[in-house]
Amino acid sequence: MTRPRTDSRIRAVLGPTNTGKTHLAIERMCGHSSGAIGFPLRLLAREVYDKVCRIKGEAACALITGEERIEPPNARYFMCTAEAMPRDGGGHAFVALDEAQLGADRERGHIFTDRLLNARGREETMLLGSATLEPLARKLLPGIEIEERPRFSTLTYSGSAKLSRLPPRSAIVAFSIEQVYQVAELLRRFRGGAAVVMGALSPQTRNRQVELFQSGEVDYIVATDAIGMGLNLDVHHVAFAALSKFDGVRQRRLTPAEMAQIAGRAGRHQTDGTFGTLSGNRRGAPLELTEDEIYAIENHRFAPITKLYWREPNPRFDNLGVLIGDLEARPMQDGLTAAPEAIDLAVLKRLAEQPDIADDVRTPGNVRRFWEACQLPDFRQQGPDAHARFVARLWSDLKNGHIGADFVAARISELGNTSGDIDTLQGRLSGIRSWAYICQRPDWVLARDEMAARARQAEAKLSDALHQKLTERFVNRRTSVLMKGMGKDAGLLRVELKDDGQVTVEDQPIGHLEGFRFVVDADASSEERKLMLAAAEKHMASLLAQKAQKLVADELGDLSISGGQILRGEQPVAVLEKGKSPSRPRIVMAKELGQLDPAHRARLQDALELWLEEQLAPLAPLRALEDAATDPEAGTEVRALLLTLADRNGTTRREDAGLAHVPKEKRPFLRRLGVSIGSLDVFVPALLKPAPRILLKKLGLDSRPVREGMEAVIDLEDRPPAGYRRAGKQAIRIDMAEKLFRAAHEQRAKAPQSKDVRGFPVDTALATSMGLLPESFRSLMKDAGFRPGQPVELAEGAFGPPRPVPWTWRAPRKDFVPARGTPRGGQRKPRADGGKKAGGKPRKGAPPTRRPEPKGDGGQAFAGLADLLKKG
Repeated sequence: MTRPRTDSRIRAVLGPTNTGKTHLAIERMCGHSSGAIGFPLRLLAREVYDKVCRIKGEAACALITGEERIEPPNARYFMCTAEAMPRDGGGHAFVALDEAQLGADRERGHIFTDRLLNARGREETMLLGSATLEPLARKLLPGIEIEERPRFSTLTYSGSAKLSRLPPRSAIVAFSIEQVYQVAELLRRFRGGAAVVMGALSPQTRNRQVELFQSGEVDYIVATDAIGMGLNLDVHHVAFAALSKFDGVRQRRLTPAEMAQIAGRAGRHQTDGTFGTLSGNRRGAPLELTEDEIYAIENHRFAPITKLYWREPNPRFDNLGVLIGDLEARPMQDGLTAAPEAIDLAVLKRLAEQPDIADDVRTPGNVRRFWEACQLPDFRQQGPDAHARFVARLWSDLKNGHIGADFVAARISELGNTSGDIDTLQGRLSGIRSWAYICQRPDWVLARDEMAARARQAEAKLSDALHQKLTERFVNRRTSVLMKGMGKDAGLLRVELKDDGQVTVEDQPIGHLEGFRFVVDADASSEERKLMLAAAEKHMASLLAQKAQKLVADELGDLSISGGQILRGEQPVAVLEKGKSPSRPRIVMAKELGQLDPAHRARLQDALELWLEEQLAPLAPLRALEDAATDPEAGTEVRALLLTLADRNGTTRREDAGLAHVPKEKRPFLRRLGVSIGSLDVFVPALLKPAPRILLKKLGLDSRPVREGMEAVIDLEDRPPAGYRRAGKQAIRIDMAEKLFRAAHEQRAKAPQSKDVRGFPVDTALATSMGLLPESFRSLMKDAGFRPGQPVELAEGAFGPPRPVPWTWRAPRKDFVPARGTPRGGQRKPRADGGKKAGGKPRKGAPPTRRPEPKGDGGQAFAGLADLLKKG
């Protein structure tokens, strides 16, 4: 058995997915004079080849796989599949093997084990893989340097979800072609489509399908477990459509390590990811991960690999019997086990039993050449018997020398036909991949370079055709666009109204306008009609406004709102009277327009209403308050508060809000409406912006002056403008004042509480940055119950910056009154009216307000002293 060589430093970089292992290997290789990296997939080798070409240039880089060979004369950096990788390292300064844990794979494990034991670089050798490989790597490679790398992002279990509830940027993983197609078809019907990735696809087709997902044209990708091996995708969530697969011997449940390899595709670099299962499975019990599996995947804790598969890498070619005996030999080293019979050995044994073939394979040269023919990969996945017949036909030409170029060209031409359905194209692609492999062999085909180029061209054509068929079947572009419109990025979609009345979303027609009524496209299916109507409801407001504006501009010219009227220049066109609510005024057209014929007048009235609706968009938060105030489920107390807020255009003093009567469990409801409960005011921050304040003034709903810029702090000449609170000789916007109060309360909460330390510091830097003067700041803070103390002078002889001024706080008196019947010194409870009548005078019989009892143990100490005096 071949023993590992120790003439170079061997380093293993192990860890879960998304740890930057491959990126590290690329950096290390580019730092050497030459190098080679072996990958598990042709697709991954191609991706890294493109990266290294950008760094070192195409003349220095080579790509070698079973089906493709790009090798410039002076190439120094080689990206290969594991099978095509030189087993001794090829004399390169740097050698790396990616996904080295695949030595435990039943089908290809012996290839990875051989490269792990024998492929060495002159200066550095690097093994990349899972942390489960560590114990076995230490046993097989004494003195190896192990480096573990943590995952860049967090992977979290999110439970089970229906297909219709999956979040965008999700990957759904299945383990059969039938299930992949089924899930993709459902996503097409209900989510606009999905990209499809399977191991049977050619690399070009997989790249095109991946690009569909990466570009955002579709938000979902359906794949087999091929997605778990090196495909770097912008996936946020991975959903398992199945938890078992057929491994070539039996149907079995995935191991936690296999689940983690797939789930790890969620979240790239610093972006966290989630994983879960797909619910609604009709074939049996619901899919559920066990607690142990979830813990293992989230924390990357898996049982270590205990054995790697091995097969004699240097068999003897004396005769077929000796060759088969060597390939079936068992390893003598602990930690290795004999590999299961792979398809190449199965084909060799079947053909060796046929006398007409075995009689022609007698010399060592013929035995070696025959074994090379048997190693042709079974791209068509037809099994040993069918593949053995294909190899036998191939050997009938190879035993006499070369395969004729005319024969190869005819086979490639037959397979290059791009007509047919998805399954037909996949079958032809598999056949072309077989001939591409054959044409890469150095001594199998006459005119090898020309035939290899023809095979690549045919594969590219078939890949394009297959991608087109997959897209047509599993991606409904119109539905996909509409589904995006139903999400949070709807505002980013390009919705257009053509001159002929046709409505398009991202250039996809969905219907047309008849007057101001939307009519769905007659060609839409029943499933698409629902989406189109939903999309129309979401987007039609803006389109109707566009049509109304065009109509109004044609009929009346440019309009504006001022003083509760719609004006054309200075001429009134309509008066805005009180409607169902202040934010929904009613249009009463001017008398001059009453002379229009009824049909024209009605059309113009509709256009004006749509135009006004567009102008009133900044008042959406106010409308939300008005709508919630009419909802019986809000409760009487909350409705009263909302009516007060709506009547006062989104701001009211805390003492007028009646907060004492609002249950605490209703506070989240208020927050969802955008209501903030501050120290002195209850307000809606969205209504403190310039657009809604100016619009309220123009509608005549607010008589107070308005600041167009709504700056944080302004100088005050008369009464504060709308949305501002007085602060000495200045005024501060209500939300900015609340920001200062909140910062002061946070400082108060952090201050140590003891008898020796009184007060707490208040940082004035925030107020200064807003433009608030010191005296204005003190006046504002006094309204909220904050009082500055005396500056603390440094002790005599002490040096350094002065200590901050200590502040104290007590609740404003107007917020607290003693409850009726409460003895002097008893606990107080807040009153909604502050202990006053409606006119603001003290209520008759109301007890005098008192300062709340001091918190801490001070009150209890004095009470205990009183008890002792009574007993004495």
